Amino acid sequence: MCTLIALASLVPLGLNLREQAREDAIADAARRSALVTGALAVSTDAAVVDRAVAATGGDPATRPVVHGLAAEPAGARAAAADLERAVADRRSLVAQVEGGVVRLDPVVRGDTVAVVEVFVPDAALTDGVTDVWWLLAAVAAALVAAAVIVVDRVAARAVDSARGLVKAALAVGDGDLGVRIEPSGPRELAEAGYAFNRMADRLVVSRTDERELVADLSHRLRTPLTVLRLDAEALESDDTSVGAFSEAELDRRRGIRRIRQAIVTLEGEIDELIKTTRKTVAQETAPAMCDVSEVVRDRMVFWAALAGDQHRPHRVSGAQLRIPAPVARAELAAALDAVIGNVFRYTPQGTAFEVAVSRRDGYVAIRIDDAGPGIGDPDRALRRGASDQGSTGLGLDIAKRVALQANGSVSIDRARLGGASVVMLLTDPEATPRQVNRFGLVGRMTREAREQKSAGRRWPRQRPSGR
Repeated sequence: MCTLIALASLVPLGLNLREQAREDAIADAARRSALVTGALAVSTDAAVVDRAVAATGGDPATRPVVHGLAAEPAGARAAAADLERAVADRRSLVAQVEGGVVRLDPVVRGDTVAVVEVFVPDAALTDGVTDVWWLLAAVAAALVAAAVIVVDRVAARAVDSARGLVKAALAVGDGDLGVRIEPSGPRELAEAGYAFNRMADRLVVSRTDERELVADLSHRLRTPLTVLRLDAEALESDDTSVGAFSEAELDRRRGIRRIRQAIVTLEGEIDELIKTTRKTVAQETAPAMCDVSEVVRDRMVFWAALAGDQHRPHRVSGAQLRIPAPVARAELAAALDAVIGNVFRYTPQGTAFEVAVSRRDGYVAIRIDDAGPGIGDPDRALRRGASDQGSTGLGLDIAKRVALQANGSVSIDRARLGGASVVMLLTDPEATPRQVNRFGLVGRMTREAREQKSAGRRWPRQRPSGR
């Protein structure tokens, strides 16, 4: 558009230059005519007039001629009608003749009027205009070339931006929600790029929320499933291989067996769903933060109700103040439920347990102690999928994975209550972490062990639970 405006402005500029050249040529003719009219005002002598004409200089063919002094002068070009009009009007005029124009200036001498004619050829009227037109043509060509180059560059940027947007859209369509573009090009395409990035961010958040919801629902299903399994285990034996039973008794025992098998299968499916969903969410989301104390208090609301049903003494300590940890709240809740669920699964009803939270020396420690039989082989229990009770060992595996995400660890030892003590260490984001003795983080265990050793006492030997 700017180029078109510039080109349009060149045309009137050229016309103005042509008109200016014409005016300059006629003004020069008026100057030369004034020399002759001045001489005529003094004298009409032919010699005086000839000297005045010679004084005008220039091409002899364009020198002034005087009408009305004698016979028709040689070289006259003006038409008779134009001469008569100049005499009658007693004023100067410019008339068109063949090959140019003539300027006619009347001079009154008493009763007679003499007319000075000055011829201006066409070449003088357009002197220098051709060069200007060529210059303007060159400027126009340069403007067109510059416009082509600029438009080409702008179009190339627009095409590159459009291609990048299309490529990113296809990648998102193929499932790659991590792709983003650098908005560029014209304003409209840049705005489309920003809108695309915002859309991709919202898609990531939406899919993450959906998977978190699936994981949370699966996790919530596993918690009441634990209650259902405990109730199923309290039912009578489902053994049908020994003894003689009536048809009704056989059906009842087979029904109990199917219930227990269905519960085991459902637990496995839910565990697998939780594991798969959590893994995907962890890969797609940035490291999250949560309040360990708040998570512990929240999960203990459920487990305390179940512990009351099973007459299990329990206690929570150290969860009064806010203690941040670099792990997602849902992840930590799943790990806590997995470890506490093991207590309910592998210890008899009425067995006490304790959950303690502490923070020291760059780490946050979550300790789950129980008064059960303990764990005979802690290393085996911490290995992925290993269990002496025929389960997948997913509980400790979940806790271990969550701890590793927070640059921590999981360890198993003998609890103060006499059973197993599972300790999860999580990096404290508000402190500089350093390697410390984990027992210094969770209370008095090291000191108590040292005191018991010096007193010659040992931990009571308990039957391993195989967790």
